[in-house]
Amino acid sequence: MARRKVNKHQVDKKLIIESFADMAKNKNIDKDILQGVMEDTLAMIVRKKYGAESQFDIILNMDKGDIEIYLTRTIVETVEDPMLEISLVEVLKYSEEGEYELGNEFIEEITLDNIADSFGRRLVSLASQNLNQRIREIEKDNIFNEYYSKIGEIIVGEVHMVRRNDVIVMYNKTEMSLHRDEQIPNEPFKYKKGQVIRAIIKDVRRNGAGGQPEVLLSRASDEFLARLFEIEIPEIYDGIIQIRSIARDPGERSKVAVSSLDDRVDPVGACVGMKGIRIHSIVRELNNENIDLIEFSDDHEEFIKKALSPAKVKDIQISFETRTATVTVPDDQVSLAIGRNGQNVRLASKLTGFSLTLVKEGGEDIELNEFINELGEDLLSKLAAISITTAREFLETDPLELLKLEGMSKETIIELRQIILIEFDEQENPYLVDKIKNMEV
Repeated sequence: MARRKVNKHQVDKKLIIESFADMAKNKNIDKDILQGVMEDTLAMIVRKKYGAESQFDIILNMDKGDIEIYLTRTIVETVEDPMLEISLVEVLKYSEEGEYELGNEFIEEITLDNIADSFGRRLVSLASQNLNQRIREIEKDNIFNEYYSKIGEIIVGEVHMVRRNDVIVMYNKTEMSLHRDEQIPNEPFKYKKGQVIRAIIKDVRRNGAGGQPEVLLSRASDEFLARLFEIEIPEIYDGIIQIRSIARDPGERSKVAVSSLDDRVDPVGACVGMKGIRIHSIVRELNNENIDLIEFSDDHEEFIKKALSPAKVKDIQISFETRTATVTVPDDQVSLAIGRNGQNVRLASKLTGFSLTLVKEGGEDIELNEFINELGEDLLSKLAAISITTAREFLETDPLELLKLEGMSKETIIELRQIILIEFDEQENPYLVDKIKNMEV
């Protein structure tokens, strides 16, 4: 291989390699990845000087601190493209006669000094910009990959900044965002810079081209409550006790259904702990949120009864096809079953997976024709045609079946249910209202 004679290198290649190795360590970037970035940067610089079509090889030895760049050109008699070709006369200056012929490849070592002499400060600026951009991209990818694999894990971070709609939390030098709707109500006023808080990693998102990944935290999610149970209750962490379902109004009240794989272990008692010490630590973490622990049952009626506690239930009629249940409650238990603002029945519905409708024991029924002003004669006739002639029958009919009637809409069903329930002095189930609103015909 013939090489041009060059002056003593002025650029300290070993110093460059060492500085990049330090950068890899400080930025937590894999050494091999950084080597690839260096090679790409050097390749970009060579192309800037010798053209996009130039043929070259870069040998980078991070361990020895050495950089070698070799340019390959074809030997020709008359040079038309100096970036790709070199004359035989020029080659003879660096080799003996007869060593090369026309058409052979001539490999020439390019020194960093040679490139720097051509580019000067522009070279430094160009290399610096390219390296910084690539390193930022690698750092963003590292953050995304690291925390995407940790979705569902609890972190303990420090409040860095309190803003109007979110709180910035620092964890391992990474900024994370706790949005207002993922905070426990009334907590934003307590957050202060430097305060230590626990939250679950809910999601990680890339924010557009070149944007810093956004790590989203939550303290209001069901998953956060589940992870707290795992931390505080060894039997759940070990898999002896399982969390079967969770229904939660963050900061106010939660219902948690648990079951045990060991008949000797009481799931509710184990979660409460001696003198309530286990459950109290979770309650304090959740801003004194009330937690109802319920033993899960495969018997749906039994599970619904437990889910509606502390109210006592008289009778339950379940429709598995529509996942609805009509629950008969004694008069003195109605307010308990409904709960404040319908909270108890709403959480019980979510916990069990059934839309629950509460009915007073011995509750009266009303003929639908009493609501002719609200329904209209045409809709009343259509309801009668499918054997719906009383108010109770209307309430217990699957809303999806009602929507099939001409002239019936989601809004009409919700409005009529509210009118009828007022007559019965009963309260609507918000969970069922949401279900009706989200129905697809």
